[in-house]
Amino acid sequence: MLFALLFLCLLQYETDGSNDYNNFQPGSLNTTLQLIKDIKNIDIVFHIGDICYSSGYISQWDQFTSQIEPIASRVPYMIASGNHERDWPDSGSFYGYMDSGGECGVLAETMFYVPAENRAKFWYSTDYGMFRFCIADTEHDWREGTEQYKFIEHCLASVDRRKQPWLIFLAHRVLGYSSSFWYTYRGTFAEPMGKEDLQKLWQKYKVDIAIFGHVHNYERTCPIYQNTCTNNEKHFYKGILNGTIHVVAGGGGAGLSDFSSIVPLWSIYRDFDYGFVKLTAFDHSNLLFQYKKSRDGKIYDSFRISRGYRDILACTVDSCSSKTLTF
Repeated sequence: MLFALLFLCLLQYETDGSNDYNNFQPGSLNTTLQLIKDIKNIDIVFHIGDICYSSGYISQWDQFTSQIEPIASRVPYMIASGNHERDWPDSGSFYGYMDSGGECGVLAETMFYVPAENRAKFWYSTDYGMFRFCIADTEHDWREGTEQYKFIEHCLASVDRRKQPWLIFLAHRVLGYSSSFWYTYRGTFAEPMGKEDLQKLWQKYKVDIAIFGHVHNYERTCPIYQNTCTNNEKHFYKGILNGTIHVVAGGGGAGLSDFSSIVPLWSIYRDFDYGFVKLTAFDHSNLLFQYKKSRDGKIYDSFRISRGYRDILACTVDSCSSKTLTF
Protein backbone atom coordinates (compact mmCIF):
# COMPACT_ATOMS: atom_id res chain seq x y z
CA MET A 1 0.00 0.00 0.00
CA LEU A 2 1.35 3.42 -0.96
CA PHE A 3 0.32 6.88 0.21
CA ALA A 4 1.84 10.03 -1.27
CA LEU A 5 1.50 13.44 0.37
CA LEU A 6 2.70 16.92 -0.47
CA PHE A 7 3.62 19.81 1.80
CA LEU A 8 4.08 23.40 0.67
CA CYS A 9 3.52 27.10 1.22
CA LEU A 10 1.97 27.98 -2.12
CA LEU A 11 0.25 31.40 -2.51
CA GLN A 12 -1.18 32.60 -5.82
CA TYR A 13 -0.10 34.38 -9.00
CA GLU A 14 -1.69 35.50 -12.26
CA THR A 15 -0.66 33.77 -15.48
CA ASP A 16 -0.07 36.99 -17.43
CA GLY A 17 1.52 38.78 -14.47
CA SER A 18 -1.08 41.53 -14.53
CA ASN A 19 -2.75 43.15 -11.52
CA ASP A 20 -1.04 40.91 -9.00
CA TYR A 21 -1.21 42.37 -5.52
CA ASN A 22 2.28 43.11 -4.22
CA ASN A 23 3.81 41.03 -7.05
CA PHE A 24 5.11 38.71 -4.35
CA GLN A 25 4.34 35.18 -5.44
CA PRO A 26 6.20 34.55 -8.72
CA GLY A 27 6.99 30.88 -8.03
CA SER A 28 3.50 29.67 -7.22
CA LEU A 29 2.39 28.94 -10.79
CA ASN A 30 5.25 26.52 -11.35
CA THR A 31 4.47 24.79 -8.07
CA THR A 32 0.80 24.48 -8.99
CA LEU A 33 1.61 23.10 -12.43
CA GLN A 34 3.93 20.45 -10.97
CA LEU A 35 1.21 19.29 -8.57
CA ILE A 36 -1.37 19.12 -11.35
CA LYS A 37 1.04 17.17 -13.53
CA ASP A 38 1.61 14.59 -10.78
CA ILE A 39 -1.90 14.57 -9.33
CA LYS A 40 -2.46 10.86 -10.09
CA ASN A 41 0.40 10.06 -7.71
CA ILE A 42 -0.80 12.31 -4.89
CA ASP A 43 -3.30 11.29 -2.19
CA ILE A 44 -3.51 14.46 -0.07
CA VAL A 45 -1.98 17.96 0.00
CA PHE A 46 -1.06 20.01 3.09
CA HIS A 47 -0.66 23.76 2.62
CA ILE A 48 0.91 24.90 5.89
CA GLY A 49 -0.03 28.55 6.17
CA ASP A 50 0.36 31.77 4.15
CA ILE A 51 -2.41 30.60 1.87
CA CYS A 52 -2.56 33.48 -0.63
CA TYR A 53 -1.22 36.64 1.05
CA SER A 54 -4.53 38.39 0.40
CA SER A 55 -4.08 40.90 3.25
CA GLY A 56 -7.77 41.75 3.15
CA TYR A 57 -8.18 41.81 -0.64
CA ILE A 58 -10.94 39.26 -1.29
CA SER A 59 -10.09 39.01 -5.00
CA GLN A 60 -6.84 37.29 -4.04
CA TRP A 61 -8.84 34.42 -2.52
CA ASP A 62 -10.90 34.11 -5.70
CA GLN A 63 -7.75 33.91 -7.81
CA PHE A 64 -6.13 31.43 -5.46
CA THR A 65 -9.06 29.04 -5.26
CA SER A 66 -9.31 29.11 -9.04
CA GLN A 67 -5.59 28.34 -9.30
CA ILE A 68 -5.77 25.27 -7.04
CA GLU A 69 -9.13 23.97 -8.28
CA PRO A 70 -7.53 21.23 -10.45
CA ILE A 71 -5.82 19.97 -7.27
CA ALA A 72 -8.44 20.54 -4.58
CA SER A 73 -11.18 19.01 -6.72
CA ARG A 74 -9.21 15.74 -6.93
CA VAL A 75 -7.60 15.24 -3.51
CA PRO A 76 -8.10 16.58 0.04
CA TYR A 77 -6.52 20.03 0.38
CA MET A 78 -5.68 20.62 4.04
CA ILE A 79 -4.43 23.96 5.34
CA ALA A 80 -2.79 25.34 8.46
CA SER A 81 -3.07 28.83 9.92
CA GLY A 82 -0.24 31.26 9.24
CA ASN A 83 0.54 34.83 10.19
CA HIS A 84 -0.90 36.18 6.93
CA GLU A 85 -4.24 34.55 7.68
CA ARG A 86 -4.56 35.35 11.38
CA ASP A 87 -2.41 38.05 12.92
CA TRP A 88 -4.01 41.38 13.86
CA PRO A 89 -3.66 43.59 16.96
CA ASP A 90 -6.12 42.96 19.81
CA SER A 91 -7.75 40.07 17.93
CA GLY A 92 -6.51 37.26 20.16
CA SER A 93 -3.60 36.23 17.97
CA PHE A 94 -0.41 35.28 19.79
CA TYR A 95 1.77 37.84 18.00
CA GLY A 96 -0.67 40.68 17.36
CA TYR A 97 1.03 41.95 14.19
CA MET A 98 -0.86 43.32 11.17
CA ASP A 99 0.07 40.53 8.75
CA SER A 100 -3.50 39.40 7.97
CA GLY A 101 -4.67 42.80 6.75
CA GLY A 102 -7.58 42.57 9.15
CA GLU A 103 -8.83 39.14 8.06
CA CYS A 104 -8.19 37.71 11.56
CA GLY A 105 -8.46 34.15 10.24
CA VAL A 106 -12.11 34.45 9.19
CA LEU A 107 -11.63 33.71 5.49
CA ALA A 108 -9.21 30.81 5.94
CA GLU A 109 -11.38 29.27 8.65
CA THR A 110 -14.57 29.41 6.60
CA MET A 111 -13.35 28.73 3.04
CA PHE A 112 -11.51 25.50 3.91
CA TYR A 113 -12.68 22.60 6.03
CA VAL A 114 -10.40 21.09 8.64
CA PRO A 115 -11.47 18.81 11.52
CA ALA A 116 -10.80 21.37 14.25
CA GLU A 117 -13.05 21.30 17.30
CA ASN A 118 -13.08 25.10 17.32
CA ARG A 119 -12.30 26.69 13.97
CA ALA A 120 -11.16 29.91 15.64
CA LYS A 121 -8.44 27.76 17.23
CA PHE A 122 -6.99 26.25 14.09
CA TRP A 123 -5.22 23.21 15.49
CA TYR A 124 -6.35 19.71 14.60
CA SER A 125 -5.30 16.11 14.01
CA THR A 126 -6.06 13.78 11.16
CA ASP A 127 -5.18 10.23 10.21
CA TYR A 128 -4.64 9.39 6.57
CA GLY A 129 -3.53 5.95 5.56
CA MET A 130 -0.43 5.08 7.57
CA PHE A 131 0.08 8.68 8.75
CA ARG A 132 -0.99 10.60 11.85
CA PHE A 133 -0.75 14.37 11.38
CA CYS A 134 -0.73 16.79 14.30
CA ILE A 135 -1.28 20.29 12.91
CA ALA A 136 -0.50 23.18 15.26
CA ASP A 137 -1.62 26.80 15.04
CA THR A 138 1.44 28.97 15.58
CA GLU A 139 -0.72 32.09 15.77
CA HIS A 140 -2.06 30.88 19.13
CA ASP A 141 0.05 30.15 22.21
CA TRP A 142 1.57 26.65 22.07
CA ARG A 143 3.65 26.75 25.26
CA GLU A 144 3.36 24.27 28.10
CA GLY A 145 0.21 24.72 30.17
CA THR A 146 -1.86 26.18 27.31
CA GLU A 147 -4.91 24.61 25.69
CA GLN A 148 -2.99 24.04 22.48
CA TYR A 149 -0.08 22.35 24.25
CA LYS A 150 -2.52 19.89 25.80
CA PHE A 151 -4.00 19.23 22.35
CA ILE A 152 -0.56 18.62 20.83
CA GLU A 153 0.41 16.16 23.53
CA HIS A 154 -2.89 14.30 23.21
CA CYS A 155 -2.52 14.14 19.44
CA LEU A 156 0.98 12.68 19.69
CA ALA A 157 0.20 10.36 22.60
CA SER A 158 -3.05 8.90 21.27
CA VAL A 159 -1.81 7.59 17.92
CA ASP A 160 -1.83 3.82 17.46
CA ARG A 161 1.55 3.25 15.80
CA ARG A 162 0.42 -0.22 14.69
CA LYS A 163 -2.06 1.53 12.38
CA GLN A 164 -0.35 4.88 11.80
CA PRO A 165 3.37 4.21 12.26
CA TRP A 166 4.41 7.53 10.67
CA LEU A 167 3.92 10.49 13.01
CA ILE A 168 4.21 13.96 11.43
CA PHE A 169 4.06 17.37 13.16
CA LEU A 170 3.04 20.37 11.03
CA ALA A 171 3.02 24.10 11.80
CA HIS A 172 3.46 27.35 9.92
CA ARG A 173 6.11 29.29 11.84
CA VAL A 174 9.35 27.44 12.46
CA LEU A 175 9.10 26.00 15.96
CA GLY A 176 12.07 23.70 15.32
CA TYR A 177 15.18 24.61 13.36
CA SER A 178 16.01 27.09 10.59
CA SER A 179 19.25 28.83 9.65
CA SER A 180 17.53 31.59 7.70
CA PHE A 181 19.16 35.00 7.97
CA TRP A 182 16.42 36.50 10.14
CA TYR A 183 16.39 33.76 12.78
CA THR A 184 20.17 33.57 12.89
CA TYR A 185 20.43 37.35 13.21
CA ARG A 186 18.21 37.13 16.29
CA GLY A 187 20.27 34.26 17.68
CA THR A 188 17.35 31.84 17.88
CA PHE A 189 17.51 29.56 14.78
CA ALA A 190 13.68 29.39 15.14
CA GLU A 191 10.78 31.36 16.57
CA PRO A 192 11.67 32.66 20.05
CA MET A 193 10.32 30.14 22.58
CA GLY A 194 9.60 27.88 19.59
CA LYS A 195 10.98 24.53 20.60
CA GLU A 196 11.68 24.96 24.30
CA ASP A 197 8.41 23.34 25.37
CA LEU A 198 7.64 21.20 22.33
CA GLN A 199 10.90 19.34 21.80
CA LYS A 200 10.29 17.09 24.79
CA LEU A 201 6.96 16.07 23.25
CA TRP A 202 8.52 15.39 19.85
CA GLN A 203 11.14 13.26 21.54
CA LYS A 204 8.89 11.44 24.00
CA TYR A 205 6.36 10.40 21.37
CA LYS A 206 8.92 9.79 18.61
CA VAL A 207 7.74 12.25 15.99
CA ASP A 208 9.37 11.20 12.75
CA ILE A 209 9.33 14.52 10.88
CA ALA A 210 8.36 18.09 11.80
CA ILE A 211 7.56 20.29 8.79
CA PHE A 212 7.26 24.08 8.83
CA GLY A 213 6.68 26.96 6.41
CA HIS A 214 6.97 30.72 7.01
CA VAL A 215 10.60 30.91 5.90
CA HIS A 216 10.61 30.99 2.10
CA ASN A 217 13.29 28.43 1.32
CA TYR A 218 14.04 24.75 1.89
CA GLU A 219 16.13 23.24 4.69
CA ARG A 220 16.44 19.77 6.21
CA THR A 221 18.12 18.83 9.46
CA CYS A 222 19.59 15.64 10.77
CA PRO A 223 17.50 13.71 13.31
CA ILE A 224 17.92 16.13 16.19
CA TYR A 225 17.18 16.64 19.86
CA GLN A 226 18.26 19.61 21.96
CA ASN A 227 20.39 21.09 19.15
CA THR A 228 22.39 17.88 18.74
CA CYS A 229 22.28 15.40 15.87
CA THR A 230 21.24 11.99 17.15
CA ASN A 231 22.16 10.16 13.94
CA ASN A 232 24.99 10.92 11.52
CA GLU A 233 23.34 9.28 8.52
CA LYS A 234 22.05 11.66 5.83
CA HIS A 235 20.01 9.68 3.32
CA PHE A 236 19.09 6.21 4.59
CA TYR A 237 17.98 5.77 8.18
CA LYS A 238 17.63 2.27 9.58
CA GLY A 239 16.00 1.54 12.91
CA ILE A 240 15.68 4.12 15.67
CA LEU A 241 16.23 7.79 14.75
CA ASN A 242 16.67 8.91 18.40
CA GLY A 243 15.40 12.34 17.32
CA THR A 244 13.10 14.18 14.92
CA ILE A 245 14.00 15.34 11.41
CA HIS A 246 13.00 18.99 10.92
CA VAL A 247 12.13 20.42 7.52
CA VAL A 248 11.40 23.96 6.35
CA ALA A 249 9.27 23.74 3.20
CA GLY A 250 8.35 27.37 2.65
CA GLY A 251 9.39 27.84 -0.97
CA GLY A 252 6.05 27.22 -2.63
CA GLY A 253 5.73 30.59 -4.29
CA ALA A 254 6.49 33.77 -2.33
CA GLY A 255 9.68 35.81 -2.58
CA LEU A 256 12.57 33.76 -1.27
CA SER A 257 14.29 34.16 2.12
CA ASP A 258 18.05 34.40 2.47
CA PHE A 259 20.06 31.94 4.51
CA SER A 260 22.63 32.98 7.05
CA SER A 261 26.28 32.56 6.13
CA ILE A 262 26.44 30.37 9.23
CA VAL A 263 25.76 26.71 8.43
CA PRO A 264 24.96 24.83 11.66
CA LEU A 265 26.16 21.25 12.06
CA TRP A 266 22.54 20.07 12.12
CA SER A 267 21.73 21.56 8.71
CA ILE A 268 21.98 18.75 6.14
CA TYR A 269 20.60 20.44 3.02
CA ARG A 270 19.67 24.04 2.18
CA ASP A 271 18.18 25.39 -1.03
CA PHE A 272 17.37 28.97 -2.02
CA ASP A 273 14.72 28.14 -4.60
CA TYR A 274 11.05 27.31 -5.09
CA GLY A 275 9.93 23.78 -4.30
CA PHE A 276 7.80 21.40 -2.27
CA VAL A 277 8.20 18.11 -0.43
CA LYS A 278 6.57 14.73 -0.92
CA LEU A 279 6.22 11.84 1.51
CA THR A 280 5.53 8.31 0.29
CA ALA A 281 4.78 5.46 2.69
CA PHE A 282 5.37 2.15 0.94
CA ASP A 283 4.30 0.16 3.98
CA HIS A 284 4.46 0.27 7.78
CA SER A 285 8.27 0.01 7.72
CA ASN A 286 9.45 2.09 4.76
CA LEU A 287 9.07 5.82 4.13
CA LEU A 288 10.50 7.97 1.31
CA PHE A 289 10.95 11.74 1.64
CA GLN A 290 11.62 13.87 -1.47
CA TYR A 291 12.23 17.56 -2.08
CA LYS A 292 11.34 18.65 -5.60
CA LYS A 293 11.95 21.97 -7.31
CA SER A 294 8.97 23.76 -8.80
CA ARG A 295 10.75 24.70 -12.02
CA ASP A 296 11.23 21.13 -13.24
CA GLY A 297 9.65 18.72 -10.73
CA LYS A 298 12.96 16.89 -10.31
CA ILE A 299 14.22 15.55 -6.97
CA TYR A 300 17.04 17.53 -5.38
CA ASP A 301 17.07 16.08 -1.87
CA SER A 302 15.73 12.85 -0.41
CA PHE A 303 16.04 10.32 2.38
CA ARG A 304 14.50 7.01 3.40
CA ILE A 305 13.50 5.56 6.76
CA SER A 306 13.39 1.80 7.20
CA ARG A 307 12.43 0.28 10.52
CA GLY A 308 10.36 -2.35 12.27
CA TYR A 309 7.54 -1.85 14.74
CA ARG A 310 9.83 -2.67 17.67
CA ASP A 311 11.90 0.41 16.81
CA ILE A 312 8.89 2.56 17.66
CA LEU A 313 8.33 0.78 20.97
CA ALA A 314 11.96 1.03 22.07
CA CYS A 315 12.99 3.84 24.41
CA THR A 316 15.29 6.63 23.30
CA VAL A 317 16.62 9.63 25.18
CA ASP A 318 13.70 11.11 27.16
CA SER A 319 11.16 9.05 25.19
CA CYS A 320 10.01 6.83 28.05
CA SER A 321 8.85 7.90 31.46
CA SER A 322 11.03 7.04 34.44
CA LYS A 323 9.66 4.23 36.55
CA THR A 324 10.60 2.85 39.97
CA LEU A 325 9.65 -0.69 40.89
CA THR A 326 9.24 -1.51 44.59
CA PHE A 327 9.05 -5.10 45.75
